[in-house]
Amino acid sequence: MSDTPARKSSRGTIRGSLGRRGRRLARYALGFITVVLVIDAIVGEKGLLALLKARRDYSAVEQALDRARQDNVDLREQARRLREDPDAIEEVARRELGLIKPGEKLFIIKDVPPEAPKQ
Repeated sequence: MSDTPARKSSRGTIRGSLGRRGRRLARYALGFITVVLVIDAIVGEKGLLALLKARRDYSAVEQALDRARQDNVDLREQARRLREDPDAIEEVARRELGLIKPGEKLFIIKDVPPEAPKQ
């Protein structure tokens, strides 16, 4: 019932051959999985490129918010001036409504096209 040395070596060779093929196949499978994971980490839905795009979008939104806040501050200041400063009210009335004070004279100057040269 004991195995002969020839049988051991032939079984060992077969097992070794299958083991090498299995290891090689496992390496290829592991390499393939690694490549897939790296590609997904770079270009996937939550990958590196998506992260960089999200940061750019965040920066743009942050700048837009800063501009909106500054516009808000400017509009509040303008509203305060219009409530409290008569000169500001007069400036708006003159500029936007074309009003003048009593006793002032209005001069309207129109551009006259240049005369054609006479020959």
